[in-house]
Amino acid sequence: MKIPKLGLGTWFIPDDQAAEAVRQAVELGYRHMDTAQAYENEAGVAAGVKSCGIEREKLFVTSKVAAEHKTYETAASSIDETLSRMGLDYLDMMIIHSPQPWNEFRDEKRYYEENKAVWRALEDGYRAGKLKAIGVSNFLVDDLESLLADCTVKPMVNQILAHIGNTPEELMAFCEKNDILVEAYAPIAHGVALWNRELVAIAEKYGITVPQLCIKYVLQLGTFALPKTATPAHMVDNAKLDFTVTDEDIGILKRLSDMKDYGEFSFFPVFSGK
Repeated sequence: MKIPKLGLGTWFIPDDQAAEAVRQAVELGYRHMDTAQAYENEAGVAAGVKSCGIEREKLFVTSKVAAEHKTYETAASSIDETLSRMGLDYLDMMIIHSPQPWNEFRDEKRYYEENKAVWRALEDGYRAGKLKAIGVSNFLVDDLESLLADCTVKPMVNQILAHIGNTPEELMAFCEKNDILVEAYAPIAHGVALWNRELVAIAEKYGITVPQLCIKYVLQLGTFALPKTATPAHMVDNAKLDFTVTDEDIGILKRLSDMKDYGEFSFFPVFSGK
């Protein structure tokens, strides 16, 4: 499994705009596209994949089983529905979007057994060749431990919210210890980072933009990055990463105060008001 380290996140990109966003991204060198059943733009992303002029085998396409699917049957059906909706013979990766339904996210009920059932559906899809890789998203250490205790195929990826001001080091260390790649979604903190004066000052020191600093930060921590944008100019800037942040500045960035009030992005479409 070889995943491009920089991908295009498509959360909040409407279905009728997703194809053009994918085509633009591919033209600019991106080869990794990330969507989800909950984003309601799988068809648009797939249209872009099929019309971008690059062979399918050279693109890495990820989708996610909706957080509300917590049985083997509903998860297995949703995988087939995604493939049908996208008109693709296979997905490069399918992941469980969340260990809990979004309206119960981080509540007391942990859904350990239900996630094992969903995981079996992913394992079967993997063995059938429908999915080239399988993983999870938003899973904490105990969620991962539960799966690892029973699985026949280990999760290959844990896609998590990780950015300056929100660096879950214990979780990332657990993933590394268990050979689970970490993908950082929203590395620019849903745009909140743009207005942080400390980040602006550090970015100016390197002669770069705040988004470039944020993306390079998670990459230097060993994660893969999935910045979301439908704007070609931002796609270009986000990929200009030929610089290195010093260890001293990485340490400063790790210690920056939390940036967890994401405004409108704290809710729609997957967080169900939580």
